[in-house]
Parts: sequence; structure tokens; C-alpha cells
Amino acid sequence: MDKAGSNTKIAGNLKKLRQKKDISQDRLSKLADLSINTIINVELGINPNPTIETLLKIAKALDVGVDDLIK
Repeated sequence: MDKAGSNTKIAGNLKKLRQKKDISQDRLSKLADLSINTIINVELGINPNPTIETLLKIAKALDVGVDDLIK
């Protein structure tokens, strides 16, 4: 339950930050050098355990800190 709760938080934060910057999922995948499926799975909370590398790439692409994704 803890992991699901934190992953839901990551998913919500990712969606909020991505939309705030007006970046599509496809554009974010290219900026972060990740597959579109990876972005979608993290944002929808399907990926229960995104790696720190994935989170770092997403954070860098959004110009935010990893803590902004996981807080």
C-alpha cells in the first residue's frame, strides 16, 4: 500500500508538472530520452516502481528536481 500510495503521488505530480509546462507526453518522452510507454506508465501509475534513472531523466526534461516528482 505504501508503494502504491507513493506511486500515485509520483503519477499525479508528473501529470501536474507536465501540464503546467504545456508539454505533451510524446514531447516529454523525447526530451527525457524515454519511450512514450514509459512516460504513460509512470503518469498513469501503472509502473509501480520507476527507477531513479527514469525519475532523473523526467525531472531534468521538466526542469524540476526529483523531489518535485516524489514529494
